Amino acid sequence: MTQPPLPSAPAAPPEPARQLWDISPPVDAATPAFPGDTAYSQTWVATLGPGCPVNVSAITLSPHLGAHADAPLHYDAAGQPVGALDLTPFLGPCRVIHAIGCGPLVQPHHLAHALGDPTAPLPARVLVRTYSRMPQREWDPALSAFAPATIEGLADRGVVLVGIDTASIDPADSKTLDSHQVIRRRGLRVLENLLLDDVPEGDYELIALPLKLTTADASPVRAVLRALPM
Repeated sequence: MTQPPLPSAPAAPPEPARQLWDISPPVDAATPAFPGDTAYSQTWVATLGPGCPVNVSAITLSPHLGAHADAPLHYDAAGQPVGALDLTPFLGPCRVIHAIGCGPLVQPHHLAHALGDPTAPLPARVLVRTYSRMPQREWDPALSAFAPATIEGLADRGVVLVGIDTASIDPADSKTLDSHQVIRRRGLRVLENLLLDDVPEGDYELIALPLKLTTADASPVRAVLRALPM
């Protein structure tokens, strides 16, 4: 005797879409470059027309233009190029902290309000907003940078990646790059030039993967934040 088919389990409801924040500034000929660095330029090597079915361009730019990940090779002659880096630090839970108008350096006390109990777990990635509105079309020689003690304190809390909405984690005129040297010594990864203008303080998922540029000292990233699951 044929048994009736067993009832199928109800389908799981689809996961609701999570909000995304694009935290990458635009990259084009108007994007400010660090003084002396290579600005963006683009030429067309093929254009749509009779006998040509595609547009193809060639671009030239510094890998430090726009939102980008520094590689150890940037600040250490023996450091890894960006294409050799483990991607794990660039993907996962993060905390956005506001230190708007903090002045030349983001000091530990500028972040204390959002770090909580020193014994409590902290997301392994911390992004800091210093601008009320990021200057996306002009160079800012008075950019805010990290104080080395701030990097040390975050590393002590288990942070593996720090990010900032300015062009450097060190002052623009620094010749010693003290915060970069802390990053080197403590093995952290760094993101710079993030666009955090519309991002509230809080916890998110960060996705900011560098390109596999096997000999480069940095890489552009398309950095996004995604709301955590409810």
